[in-house]
Amino acid sequence: MPADLVTVTGASGFIAKHVVLQLLNRGYHVRGTVRSPEKAAHLRADGIDAVQFDGATPGPEVGPALDTASHVILSIAPDEAGDPALRLHRADLDAAGQLQWLCYYSTVGVYGDFDGEWIDETAPLVPRNMRSDRRVLAEQAWRDYAAERGMPLCVLRLAGIYGPGRSSFSKLRAGTARRVIKQGQVFNRIHVADIARVTALAAEQRLDGTFNLADDEPAPPQDVIAHAAQMIGLDVPPDLPIETAEMTPMQRSFYRDNKRVSNRAIKQALGIDLLYPDYRAGLAQILESEQ
Repeated sequence: MPADLVTVTGASGFIAKHVVLQLLNRGYHVRGTVRSPEKAAHLRADGIDAVQFDGATPGPEVGPALDTASHVILSIAPDEAGDPALRLHRADLDAAGQLQWLCYYSTVGVYGDFDGEWIDETAPLVPRNMRSDRRVLAEQAWRDYAAERGMPLCVLRLAGIYGPGRSSFSKLRAGTARRVIKQGQVFNRIHVADIARVTALAAEQRLDGTFNLADDEPAPPQDVIAHAAQMIGLDVPPDLPIETAEMTPMQRSFYRDNKRVSNRAIKQALGIDLLYPDYRAGLAQILESEQ
């Protein structure tokens, strides 16, 4: 039977919104933390219990939200001081007597660059930017905490996330899509519906361990843009060599890492195949959802 209560941090975020709906559909009671009273009001209007936690200061309602939780799913990014939930509400977590399972969303960025080679969860962590450095530290902080509690922790290292409202279609229609070409470059990606489904299944099984969550086919980003353009009858943007492309430092940082991330472990652990195993299937779903 589903657990009585799952607390989801950052519940108004792109991933967490889909996770919350998946959990509700499976019969869980869900409570979410959000940054502002306005976002809390929106969640409550959808029938979801919401409490405010901005990640910078302790939220007075967070303790009661954790007190009766059997599962906690952590989707807030770490800052320079570490993971906000663990830093600001460790005592509340310690007092959560019904807590049975933790889930932390990390990123495949923790691996760094492998020159396009296939890697799995045994690969060394050589992050190449501050965002990924923080994720490595946050992962370990949660592992240490879970070990102290004797509690299963599922760390999901997510690839680039896309889904309805967040895809190549949006950029193409806005005229901002670019096909930046770097020889041999591939990106890993995952449809948000697969994140939600995997999270719910992991919660049911109290899955313990660290797992990559990417689709089956790492692909050059320019191929994804071209396929999406053809699907909606728009011109394919021209090739733009990375050497001459105008990019922000953050945009350019994504092209520093090149690897193919295996998802074999999570599929074997849960006994599943992905709903959207490649970008073509994922884009088809998004387009169908817009009809």
